[in-house]
Amino acid sequence: MALSILFLFLFNFILPSFSHPFDPLSPLEIQIVTSTIKSNFNLTSRLTFHYVGINEPNKHDVLLWLANPRSPPLPREAFVVARANKQTREFLVSIADGRGTIVSQSVYRGSGFPTLTFEEQTEAIDLALKYPSVVSSMEKRGLNVSNVVGSVFTIGWFGQAHNETQRVVKVLFFYKESTVNVWVRPVEGVETVVDLDQMVVTEFQDVQRCVLPKSEGTDYRASSMQPPFAAETKPINVVQPLGPSFVVKGHTVSWANWDFHLSFDMRVGIVISTASIYDVDQRKKRQVLYQGSLSELFVPYQDPTEEWYYRTFMDAGEFGMGSAAVELEPHHDCPSNAVFFDAFHGGQDGNPVKLTNAYCMFEKYAGNIAWRHTESAIPGELIREVRPDVSLVIRTITVIGNYDYILDWEFKKCGSIKFAVSLTGIMEGKTTPHKHTSEIKEEIYGLLVAQNTIGINHDHFLTYYLDLDIDGQENSFVKGKLTSFKTDGSTPRKSYWSVVREEAKKELDARNLPTEPVELYIVNPNKETTIGNQVGYRLIPGPMPRPLLLEDDYPQRRGALCDHNVWITPYNRSEKWAGGMYVDRGRGDETLNIITQRNRDIWNKDIVLWHTIGFHHHPSQDEFPIMPTLSGGFELRPTNFFERNPILKMKAP
Repeated sequence: MALSILFLFLFNFILPSFSHPFDPLSPLEIQIVTSTIKSNFNLTSRLTFHYVGINEPNKHDVLLWLANPRSPPLPREAFVVARANKQTREFLVSIADGRGTIVSQSVYRGSGFPTLTFEEQTEAIDLALKYPSVVSSMEKRGLNVSNVVGSVFTIGWFGQAHNETQRVVKVLFFYKESTVNVWVRPVEGVETVVDLDQMVVTEFQDVQRCVLPKSEGTDYRASSMQPPFAAETKPINVVQPLGPSFVVKGHTVSWANWDFHLSFDMRVGIVISTASIYDVDQRKKRQVLYQGSLSELFVPYQDPTEEWYYRTFMDAGEFGMGSAAVELEPHHDCPSNAVFFDAFHGGQDGNPVKLTNAYCMFEKYAGNIAWRHTESAIPGELIREVRPDVSLVIRTITVIGNYDYILDWEFKKCGSIKFAVSLTGIMEGKTTPHKHTSEIKEEIYGLLVAQNTIGINHDHFLTYYLDLDIDGQENSFVKGKLTSFKTDGSTPRKSYWSVVREEAKKELDARNLPTEPVELYIVNPNKETTIGNQVGYRLIPGPMPRPLLLEDDYPQRRGALCDHNVWITPYNRSEKWAGGMYVDRGRGDETLNIITQRNRDIWNKDIVLWHTIGFHHHPSQDEFPIMPTLSGGFELRPTNFFERNPILKMKAP
C-alpha cells in the first residue's frame, strides 16, 4: 500500500514547480555556494562549513512576489557560516545562472561558536577513543576497548574563569557489551577535552572508578525480548483508496482550505511559510502565518557536581535539529497513508548531504469530531448532525544523543494550527553504588531508577518563532485577563468573571508567565468583523513550568528564552534565534531576554510571537530502560477571524 501511494503521489501530485523565494537550497545550489567560497578564499588551515541555507529575501519583496507569483523569481542568496583559521566567518553568496558570487564576507567576533558538524563530532570521538590514556584507563577497569563508545558533550559558558577562546567539547564514554543501551552504562570518571579547531586532545582525566551498571534488562530491541509480552491489539490500517487530498507543487502545499510553503532547514528542521486559509464566506484567501519554525531547545540538567554541571544544552544551535533528523520508517514513525520527503543540507566539506525520509505528511483521522450536536428539545423531532475532524500533519523526528523529539505541525479545516512535541528515547543515567533507596543518604539530584543507576533531573524548553500576519502585516498583541467581580446584589449570585482587555504597546508589556488566567490574542486592529470585533488568532499555550534556576546562574543566562512563555518583538529578519545565533559557549548576550529590553513599539506593527513550552522532568522507574512518549503542545486558534464557524458548510459523510 505504501509503495502504491508513493507511486500515485510521485506521478499525480508533484506538479511542475516554480521557484518560491523560500525554497531551500537544492543540492546543486549548495555545491555552487560552497565551491564559490572555496575558490575565493585563501586558506592556511582547513575550511569547515557549519551552516548553509537560504538567505531570507526582504519581506516586502516576498509579499509583492506572492501577489503575482508568475513574475520573475526573486534573486537567490545563501547565508553561510564557516570556520577557518580559528575564526567564524559569515558569507552571503548570490546564485544566478548556475554561478555563485560572494556578496559579502565578515569575521564574527562576538561570543559563542557555530553549530557542531556531524563529521567533527565523529572525528573527536575517534580521536578520544584512540588516545593512549583513555585506552589504558579502560583496560585498568577490565573493559574491552572495542565495546567502548564515545559521545560529544558541549560545555556551556561559566564566566571569565573559563577559557572562552577555544572551541572545545568533552568526549565522554559508555559501554555497549551485551546491550545497545549505552546511555544507562556510562564509564564515569574518565573524560577528555578535544579542541575541534586543532582536533587534538587538550585534557584528560581519570578521577574515579565507578560501578558499571549491569546490562541485563536494559536492551530495548524487539529481537532481544522474551515472553511474557505487553498486551497486544489487532492491527489498524489507514487507507485512502483515492490517494491523499493534498497537492504539492515544488515546496508549496495545498490541502482543503489551506495553502502554505514547506521547507527544511539544517538548524531548525521544518519551516512553514506564507500560510493562508480560504474563507468560504468572503471567497478569498486570507493571510495567517508568514513564517514559523522551532527556534531553540534548551535542556539543562540539574546535577551541579563537577562531572555534570556543564550539561546545559542548546540543541538547535549546538547540534542542529534539522541536520540531526533521522530517516522516518514507514508504517511506524508515520502511518501507512503518509508521503515521505527527502531533505538536503551542506556537509562539513561543503558537499550536499541527503537526509532520506526527513519528514512526512499525512492526513489524520482517528475518530475525532469537528463539530456535532444532538437536539431533542423540539417536540417530535430528534436532530443529530456530526462532522468528522480530518487534519493534515507534517512530522519530523530529531535525535540528539539519548533523546528522540517527535515534532508535528497540524493544520485543521477550522483554521487552527496545532503544534505537538513528543519526547521519548533514553534517560541519561548516572552511576551510583546504591541498589535500593534505603541506602541513599546524600542528595542524588534525581531518582534511583534501577540498581546503580540514577536518572538525573532536567528540563526541556522549546521556543517557537511565529511571524503571524493576521489578515495583513500590521498586528497587535492583547492580553484578555480573566478577572473576578462582585455582583451588585440584584440577584442571588455574588460573583462572576469577565475579561479585562490589556493592550501591549511595547515589548516589555507583552512578556507573559502563566501565573494567572489570561487569554492571549494576536489581532489586526485595522480589520473588524461585520459586528465590530477585531479579527485575530488566539494562542492556547502549551505546558510551561516556571524555570527554577537562579536568574544569575550561567545556564539560565544562556537559556533566558524560558524566562517567559510569550515574547513579542517587531519583525526583523535578522532576529530568528531565541538563544542567539552562536550559542555554543555563548554568553547569552543575544537571547530574547536581551533583545526585548530595547522595548520597541509593537502596537499595530509587523510583529513576531515567540512561544516557549517546557517540561520539568523528574525521572521515574516507568521510564527505564526506554521512555514512553511524553507529549505536549499548543494551538493557534481563530478568534473572531471568521464571521461564523468556517466549517459549518462541511458536507456530511
